[in-house]
Amino acid sequence: MGAAMLARALTILRAIERTFIAVVMVAMSLLYFINVVVRYFSPTLATELAWIDEATLFGLAWLVFVGFGLALERRRHIAMTALLDNMREPTARIVQTAINLIGLVFCLIFTKIGFDLALFIYNSGQISPTLGTTMLWLYAPLPIGFALLALRYLLELVGYQNRFLLRDVIQDH
Repeated sequence: MGAAMLARALTILRAIERTFIAVVMVAMSLLYFINVVVRYFSPTLATELAWIDEATLFGLAWLVFVGFGLALERRRHIAMTALLDNMREPTARIVQTAINLIGLVFCLIFTKIGFDLALFIYNSGQISPTLGTTMLWLYAPLPIGFALLALRYLLELVGYQNRFLLRDVIQDH
């Protein structure tokens, strides 16, 4: 029962992450398209759309950090796999565990640092220059993204999933 609930929760989490990333990508593309068209056809109106650059910067931060977890579980992060993929099973398992443990610790540290930074920015009352909104929207993706990545490392450590079993993912695309 517990494994089924976890599987369902992860399926929902992945769907939310993928949908969020897709929506942000489409929104960023549309905003940049509009910005380019307006700058080309009506340069005098371009100053009215200065907020688009800042909005897409915020979107990019969310896109990158929310995508961390999905990229890890699909073995899409930059990695030196030639040596690991050719190791014998007992040695490979030890190295994989070390990689996951170090990754988890790193992510937990950066989640804490990111949370503290986001909280500091929020408490400072810093406002974005063109959007007029709190700069928390730019810093919030940091702890959220690293927490999602830490979750994936934890799932690897407890043996729920194993991205190291994936081979030749580059050839899939």
